[in-house]
Amino acid sequence: MKTLKNLHPVIVNIIIGTMFGRMATSMSIPFLAIYLTKIMHISSSKTGMIIAISALIGICTSFFGGYLSDRFGRKIVLYISIFIWSMVFVGFGIVQTVAGFFIINAMNGFCRSVFEPTSRALLADLTEPKNRLAIFNLRYTAINLGVIFGPLLGYFLGSSKTTFPFFIAAGVYIIYGLSLVFTFRNSKLEKSTSPSIQKRVTMKEAVQIARADSILLFSLIGLIMATLGYSQFGSTLPQYLSNSESIKNGAKLFSLLLALNAAIVIFIQYPLLKIGKRNSPILSILFGNIVSSVSLLGFGLAKTIPVWIIIVFLFTIGEVLMFSMTDVFMDSIAKPNLRGTYFGAMGFTQIGQVAGPALGGLLLDHFGYNHPFMVFSTVSALSILGVPMLLIVQWKQNKNRVTGKDADIETLT
Repeated sequence: MKTLKNLHPVIVNIIIGTMFGRMATSMSIPFLAIYLTKIMHISSSKTGMIIAISALIGICTSFFGGYLSDRFGRKIVLYISIFIWSMVFVGFGIVQTVAGFFIINAMNGFCRSVFEPTSRALLADLTEPKNRLAIFNLRYTAINLGVIFGPLLGYFLGSSKTTFPFFIAAGVYIIYGLSLVFTFRNSKLEKSTSPSIQKRVTMKEAVQIARADSILLFSLIGLIMATLGYSQFGSTLPQYLSNSESIKNGAKLFSLLLALNAAIVIFIQYPLLKIGKRNSPILSILFGNIVSSVSLLGFGLAKTIPVWIIIVFLFTIGEVLMFSMTDVFMDSIAKPNLRGTYFGAMGFTQIGQVAGPALGGLLLDHFGYNHPFMVFSTVSALSILGVPMLLIVQWKQNKNRVTGKDADIETLT
């Protein structure tokens, strides 16, 4: 842990803020699907659309949000997005209509897609390349520490029956934002968080560079399919558990599975990381895609608590293999002056977050809550289609190493 000594105060702030922020969101957002179907009596397909709109907006704005942080600086983008985000959580607590939830969750997706790539780019800005894997995984650990306690708090606060926890989430994000203001003011970061005039590129140039990078494009397609499968854990699964006649107290079971998932991440992350460091990040992502896709089949077969524990354990292995290396992979292919843009491009993987909940909702409406295997086997088959795309990325990276090229975009940069 030598790399974690003498961390910059802003890095510490982001890591701690990420932990409490994710705790706040995981005690509210994951229960939204249950609240909408059980309390608001909204159909599964409409609920899937409401959940999916967050990711859809993220697709449209993440690349632009990342570019803005490259163009105008990390600090101002972080300030604006986090304080708007806190107001969005207030909105969740107030609205009582389908249209209202649709609009508020769209704003949730916008704020997340601007804040998250900017914060990750800032972590990379303030960290030496050799230490970035450790820092990105520290952030991933912080996320899962928050998710261990968030769902349990959500269950005891009645998040599946009330929107009150969203007001708590709003308060947490206001405090997070104020802490960033305080830390920035006490840390001289103008040079590292403001754009360099000599390195500025226009939005058109950024789009051209990203489009010409075939490694980026194929990896995004692969990650989209992987994310489609992963998204079922937070959208289709809670609807199935809370509405299936064969499962008692599904909301409680879901909250326990969420906490178990996060706890397993903490337990296995660093052992898996040691193995993953021996190979390229894309191989880790590829194997993670396979494991998570196969474990989705278990969601449709599990009937007892021990089986659920085994299936969630396998699913979490796939999750860790994928997401512990995604930031490192993206950082490795990004141009230094376009780091925010590349992290923003990761927002396109949210196409899977749009298609996943929407498809899951439609499949639940079609097959019903008592035929889960048909639902989860379908999304599993689609998710594993990411594997050939990721194999192409691996092949291209190996080819570039042999030819001495870093990417397919030299002529544009």
